Amino acid sequence: MVKVVVKNVLSLEFGSEQRTLLEALEAQKQQVNYQCREGYCGACRCKLLSGSVSYLNEPLAFVRKGEILPCCSIPITDIEIELP
Repeated sequence: MVKVVVKNVLSLEFGSEQRTLLEALEAQKQQVNYQCREGYCGACRCKLLSGSVSYLNEPLAFVRKGEILPCCSIPITDIEIELP
């Protein structure tokens, strides 16, 4: 399991019971804007402050350096993110 810290909000463990980072955040009742769950729109874009993620499928939405799409990513190391 890896640790996910949402800056100034919460800390959670990401395990195999969640398919994506978005699902893990939703399970903790975190409000995350999204329009899809496949990396098409970019509405769920958030800042990756530390750590690394892997994409289940490469996002089609533009993702700047230092940003991630939780709808189609999983943490591969402990991470810290900032939600908009």
